[in-house]
Amino acid sequence: MDTPLGPGRFFVDPAEQPSSILVLGHGAGGGVGAADLELLARSLPKLGSTVVRFEQPWRTAGRKVGPPPRSAGARVACRTASNTNAAAIVCLAFPLHLPGRPEKSRLSELLAAAQPRLVLQGSKDSFGTGEEIRAAIGGLPGIAVVDLPGADHSYRIAARSAASGASNRTGIARRRAEEEGVDNASPSVSDDEVGGIAARSAASGASNRTETARSSPFTPVDLRTTLVSEISRFIGAVTGITTP
Repeated sequence: MDTPLGPGRFFVDPAEQPSSILVLGHGAGGGVGAADLELLARSLPKLGSTVVRFEQPWRTAGRKVGPPPRSAGARVACRTASNTNAAAIVCLAFPLHLPGRPEKSRLSELLAAAQPRLVLQGSKDSFGTGEEIRAAIGGLPGIAVVDLPGADHSYRIAARSAASGASNRTGIARRRAEEEGVDNASPSVSDDEVGGIAARSAASGASNRTETARSSPFTPVDLRTTLVSEISRFIGAVTGITTP
């Protein structure tokens, strides 16, 4: 499609009977082949959401980095949501500030959008952690923040991440249930629900499994599972459709 900066491209992964369309923009230094975008393009159509990835004109033209201003992902989604009639916004790592420059906050862009917002933020994100975003918004309704333990701004997790798997995943589930305006889940989420997946075994063995999980790190597999389940759940809450 034509844009003021030249032609860009759409990559469409359709659901058979779509209940929603998720339009994803890549980051300023990345492309539509980024691991998180590829994951969602493969996974969400099976759950009823068509995924459309937009390639910025500079990538279509063969350049790796866009001209200033360089933002192309979550900030742009927040800026343009009202013009595109978006029902909600998914922020895959919102750049709250420049690395090492917390005083240069972009919070106003996140707050300016009126739609429900889901922010999935790595705990090692140099552009701002989930805790930083949660502290900045001060409990405002309509913004759900999900922590991705050990992940950086590109959702990479160090091989020796010390993040505790079970406690962090349980925290994700609890915070998801407590967010206002994006989910109707009860605030009393069970400790056996980690990353949106409920344990399906006898209660007598639950405590042993929980202790074992607490000693394990939050892995790349956990991250991928969390991304798909949280976004699918969020879309379901916005559309009023129960997702698997």
